[in-house]
Amino acid sequence: MRVYFSEDHRRHFPQAELYGGQFVTPFERPSRAEYVLHRLKDRGLTDIHAPGAPDRAAIAAMYDAGYLTFLETAWDQWKKAGYAGEIIAACFPARRMHDTRPPRNIDGQVGYYALASETAITGGTWDAALSSAASAQAATAHVLSGARAAFALCRPPGHHATADMYGGYCFLNNAALAAEQMRAGGAARVAILDIDFHHGNGTQDIFYDRGDVFFASLHGAPEDAFPYFLGFADETGKGAGEGANANYPMLPGTAYDLWSQALDDAIARIRAFGAEALVVSLGVDAYMRDPISFFRLDSPDFLDAGRRIAKLGLPTVFCMEGGYAIEEVGVNTVNVLEGFEAG
Repeated sequence: MRVYFSEDHRRHFPQAELYGGQFVTPFERPSRAEYVLHRLKDRGLTDIHAPGAPDRAAIAAMYDAGYLTFLETAWDQWKKAGYAGEIIAACFPARRMHDTRPPRNIDGQVGYYALASETAITGGTWDAALSSAASAQAATAHVLSGARAAFALCRPPGHHATADMYGGYCFLNNAALAAEQMRAGGAARVAILDIDFHHGNGTQDIFYDRGDVFFASLHGAPEDAFPYFLGFADETGKGAGEGANANYPMLPGTAYDLWSQALDDAIARIRAFGAEALVVSLGVDAYMRDPISFFRLDSPDFLDAGRRIAKLGLPTVFCMEGGYAIEEVGVNTVNVLEGFEAG
């Protein structure tokens, strides 16, 4: 399986994350990608390529123009305003506040475009986000050229990013870009399967009223897990998208027997949808020792999950999402890919 990976991911490395009332080293850090890359090479998956330049026109077509301008200019605006630290949201347009107009002040803009305050922006964030999107686009182009599958080792991840908001460590939604590229490349119907522990709220938001992209997400119940305010089972799409959204929220302590039943149901729904191509949001934070999750999957379970996904027989792009048990993230990620290859 070909892998696309950009060294520019290192340009995004905030020094602090607000967690449990303290500033800690971010759980989403450059070493995550390095562990995955090391494991890929250890297992002989050495067909690794730099992605090249991103397709900015495709990004512009999906995203709010003001949001893209914000991401590109936020750091310069922040420094010009005299702030010394990294960009962290401090205020938000809360319920019943008029939130349709972005403020002129950069501090207000940050709150307007952020959906959570754990995600900081640094001087290299925009370049890293572009390189992550480029990896997804390159992997998709490779599959569109006839390959069975490709893996985009995306960092930062993407599935929490909407068309006009960032958060959950995500800035550009790589899986959504890949799905849209599949559609443009000739697939009449595309499915996105999100196996990250956290609900792919951004992906759902982007495609919720569309009937040509089916979205399925296996995740911690939103009553108990980030992003909290989306991901309920009764969210099934709207308008043309009614029935093209399937959420599988699960409770703390969920182990592979129950999780795999949800996976099988999602696979059956994707097959019934008539998908011609598949994008997998490959998060491995359902792992039992992940520090910010509460499922109980073990490393061999990810091998089996890959085998089950392969049974769909679809051209498949894997986009890296979460997984924060740093020393095991490489093993668990590559297990999914090797299971898929063997399936």
